[in-house]
Amino acid sequence: MNSVKTGLEVLAAREFAPLRGLRIGLVTHPAAVDSQLRHIVEVLAAAPGVELAAIFGPEHGLLGQAQDLISVTAGESQKAGAVRVHSLYGTTVESLRPTPGQLEGLDALVIDMQDVGSRYYTFQATMRFCLEAALPLGRRVVVLDRPNPLGGEAVEGPAMQEGFASFVGAHDIATRHGLTMGELAMLYQHELGLEDGDLQVVPCEGWKRHQYFADTGLPWVLPSPNMPTPDTALVYPGQCLLEGTNLSEGRGTTRPFEICGAPWLEAGKLARRMNGEKLPGVTFRPVWFRPTFQKFAGQDCGGIQMHVTDRACFRPVRTSLALLAAMREMSGDKFAWRTETYEFVRHPIAIDLLFGSDRERTHLEAKRPLTELHDAWQKEESGFLQRRHTALLYD
Repeated sequence: MNSVKTGLEVLAAREFAPLRGLRIGLVTHPAAVDSQLRHIVEVLAAAPGVELAAIFGPEHGLLGQAQDLISVTAGESQKAGAVRVHSLYGTTVESLRPTPGQLEGLDALVIDMQDVGSRYYTFQATMRFCLEAALPLGRRVVVLDRPNPLGGEAVEGPAMQEGFASFVGAHDIATRHGLTMGELAMLYQHELGLEDGDLQVVPCEGWKRHQYFADTGLPWVLPSPNMPTPDTALVYPGQCLLEGTNLSEGRGTTRPFEICGAPWLEAGKLARRMNGEKLPGVTFRPVWFRPTFQKFAGQDCGGIQMHVTDRACFRPVRTSLALLAAMREMSGDKFAWRTETYEFVRHPIAIDLLFGSDRERTHLEAKRPLTELHDAWQKEESGFLQRRHTALLYD
């Protein structure tokens, strides 16, 4: 029996009261299901007094079929019957936001997307852009909340600095933010000066901040192609940093982000070095893998699989910072930062966008002690904990 009810199920129990009599647009993806695995499109189609007039698909598309960085056209997502589908991840940075024309004729936007608790994960950025587009036009925004798979207590990672905003850093929040989508919406409304807008959050019932996804009793549905399990979400706030390098983050394997490496790395040597760091809550196992797509497709790679042994003390961002430093050093001249356009931005480069500044990259290049970064992060984490306090909805 489920111990937690999502905002979608709470809305249904309230007989869709906030939406009755309204023409709505729906921002959603495949993971927006109820405990019986019915998708929200199906649920709303049967809701009395609710007219589903438009659907907006985020990165990866309404159906979740597109890999990362692959644009999605409205035609590719046109799988919702007669309802018009718009893409919020097209070929330009402008496509990331709904336009006034797309919002015309709608009374409200409903947002239901499963987040994974990290600033890089772009669904919360899409939500922020929707708030900025809809609230000033007098459209109601209703966020149907879902649990943060990483729990709601721990916060980790650096603050963003001016000049490093992007789709993987749309707002200055901690890398691991410990908030739900509903809480993020409230934080964004306040910090963007949108308090006059009609934002309504339908909270989960039964979720506590200490609970990880496995504690909820809810079914896990892939919110994106490379987020197959809640275990993936645990390591993602750190392992996504490898996207900013020429090292494989495990895309093209069955355990993306948990597995990483490169053809030139010695798996055993890397695992011994990382286990020697005695990082809390994690063990590193040497692996060889052959990605089927993306980096090093068809090539044998040496690396590690990250096994979280104690999620309560595991710190993904600090762990992957140490792993990145080790892999960079062991790679020698074969290591490179990713320099091609990343999430519609050419400069700054990807790793700086992911960290939120160039501080961490230059620190790694200078081979300075990582504890110096930890000390800086601790102050920034404390600041974010203070900022987020007024947005908290759960015990």
